[in-house]
Amino acid sequence: MTTAETQSLEQLLETVPALQDQATLDGLSDLITKAAPLIQGRRLHNIIDLLAATSDVIEMADDAMVQKLMALYEEGIGGAWAISNAMRYAAAQAAQDDTPPTIWQSLRRLSKDEDARRGLNMAINLAAEFGRQSRATHAPMPED
Repeated sequence: MTTAETQSLEQLLETVPALQDQATLDGLSDLITKAAPLIQGRRLHNIIDLLAATSDVIEMADDAMVQKLMALYEEGIGGAWAISNAMRYAAAQAAQDDTPPTIWQSLRRLSKDEDARRGLNMAINLAAEFGRQSRATHAPMPED
């Protein structure tokens, strides 16, 4: 630091009323002590970069983007809630049976219950979609 910079810092310390308060000076001293390892290890740069990126996202967030994110959140929470309720209901129904049904009894019920067949069909379609995506993911890349 040059003498002019040191003097201006000293002038700042003398002229700012908040810096005349001992509690403020003690707080600044504690803050500098805690921030020193971050500054010395250049990790404070990462925090500043994170703040800048967050600020950029906030600036880019227009109403349409916020609405899409809100819809995505609501659909995700709604799906999780529906699955959770279905699991609790199915577990409660299974717990009411003194002895679990045999495989053949379950298959007979499956053939008679339209909702069970629809659920099984949905599970098969889901498994097929996972398989299709897995095959597409691990397929050789086409030549350009």
